[in-house]
Amino acid sequence: MNFEKFLLEAVDESLSWLGESAKQTIYFHLETEYNISQQDIPYRIEDFTEAIEDIFGLGAKLLEIKIMKNLFTKMGYLQPHFHTQQSLEFIKYIESARNHGIRPFTLVACSRQWNKSVLG
Repeated sequence: MNFEKFLLEAVDESLSWLGESAKQTIYFHLETEYNISQQDIPYRIEDFTEAIEDIFGLGAKLLEIKIMKNLFTKMGYLQPHFHTQQSLEFIKYIESARNHGIRPFTLVACSRQWNKSVLG
């Protein structure tokens, strides 16, 4: 399985957390208002992030964390843990995950060290 497929599944599962009809409404809104199809999400992560933040406001952080947890679990990380903090940058986490490739490796349960290495 490739990164893009993992990300699509992580997004889909995270949106399902909001309920099936909400998920379908969000996909419809992404496509009609932001011209982002479901299949485009991995290739337009910045646009997707901007759209989600526009739709959900500050609540987008919770959805972004849910997506990251689902993605990292699919990639083989053990118990990824994220804190809701101002420095959390969804795009940087996703790009870092993409750049590391799909290979399981151990990540400390608390993401503080991950934050330092990724966000500097």
